[in-house]
Amino acid sequence: MSTAVALSSSLKHNLALGIRFPQNPSFYRRIGPKVSTFRTFTVAMAAINTTPLEICVKASVITPNKPGDCPFCQRVLLTMEEKHLPYEMKLVDLSNKPEWFLQISPEGKVPVVKFDEKWVPDSDVIAQSLEEKYPDPPLVTPQEKALVGSKIFSTFIGFLKSKDPSGGTEQALLDELSSFNDYIKENVRPLSGSLNVLQFVDLLHNRFMVFSLKGPFINGEKISAADLSLAPKLYHLEIALGHYKKWSIPDTLPYTKSYMKTIFSMDSFMKTRASPEDVIAGWRPKVMG
Repeated sequence: MSTAVALSSSLKHNLALGIRFPQNPSFYRRIGPKVSTFRTFTVAMAAINTTPLEICVKASVITPNKPGDCPFCQRVLLTMEEKHLPYEMKLVDLSNKPEWFLQISPEGKVPVVKFDEKWVPDSDVIAQSLEEKYPDPPLVTPQEKALVGSKIFSTFIGFLKSKDPSGGTEQALLDELSSFNDYIKENVRPLSGSLNVLQFVDLLHNRFMVFSLKGPFINGEKISAADLSLAPKLYHLEIALGHYKKWSIPDTLPYTKSYMKTIFSMDSFMKTRASPEDVIAGWRPKVMG
């Protein structure tokens, strides 16, 4: 069993409590069959969970002791990162599933997370459980925005697998990406007209602050669960279509491209993403099959 222990990027970098977390990855990970050790830090903050959550994720087929190309696993890891939760990754070779894993996940699927001595499958259920058990910081997406961009992944798969250039799958994907582009464009439009008193005071306080009605994410200024679900899928889209179709999102969709660039550059995303080589290898059977 391959195991890796991680602390969220936000926790390591933002705590101002006189605790120094080693930056050497070997402190958190240990190569070999033995289970990694985890040092518990006592922190006087009620919002911090000091017991690592156990999570089984797909192992990389390219790089030892790294997570693989499952976007649903990354979604859960991103949620833990954004909630500043420590976690312990159990890396599973899905091409040769070990018996211990099949005992806790009879269907052989990842991710699965251990809550109160019970292993829970399904990224939707896990994300909801994390929100209920660790509500701060909140990542809830309002119901009316929860499905924004939700059809992009299925249309991406249809286009990726299609061998008929005139089958309409590319246009179906472009339609979904265009709708998302329009939504994000509306989400970041600048305030027009004169500033009110509160805006003017805020401007003086923040100097060169640029006002906007909303922010760069689906729910506005702050990232939410909908972003954490969509971002890994857009990452797969970018890499897989670039490799297998020599296709990229057109420049006529600048807000979609800017959204992707913003999220892909986040520390939590870079820490939990699969390597491009893993993504390419993961989609190969579906493309070539």
